[in-house]
Amino acid sequence: MRLVTLEGSIAGMRCLRALQLTLAVVKPDAVAHPLILEALHQKILENFIIVRKKDLMWRTEESERFYAEHAGRFFYQRLVEFMSSGPMRAYILAREDAITHWRGMMGPTKVFRARFTSPDTLRGQYGLTDTRNTTHGSDSIESAKREISFFFPEFNADEWMLGEEPRFRLGLTEYNEERQIHTLQDT
Repeated sequence: MRLVTLEGSIAGMRCLRALQLTLAVVKPDAVAHPLILEALHQKILENFIIVRKKDLMWRTEESERFYAEHAGRFFYQRLVEFMSSGPMRAYILAREDAITHWRGMMGPTKVFRARFTSPDTLRGQYGLTDTRNTTHGSDSIESAKREISFFFPEFNADEWMLGEEPRFRLGLTEYNEERQIHTLQDT
């Protein structure tokens, strides 16, 4: 196992306020292209502490459960089918204002709008259509908790905030290249 510290990344920096957790998902359209997936991972690494990472593939039933709030909407079936069409990658990310920062990096949901109003965003650069728009991110603290527990049922956000967050906030982390996450330094 090789551990590295990253110059210019958020890891190793001290934060004044408590870290916030958010869910980030790289959708099947981006995971299908290894160079895009790697570029997205590097952008995440430059801006966040990666608490957890998981590569997975959903069955239709999991996609239907996750997007149940959209059932009956015109895009629901297309979204459900797309999200179960291939592998995806889920992350638990941390930083001050993580939700707002990740949503800003993603850009507008509608790729056409993203390309013209926010061309430097992830969706502006890599999105294909409004459904195949590269990424998903939580839109509130409540949805982040719910979505993190859906993708990472073994992860307890409250326990992490009490036990590990203070040490992560102090910058006592290392990036583990093999696991592609940040871990606490041995003290």
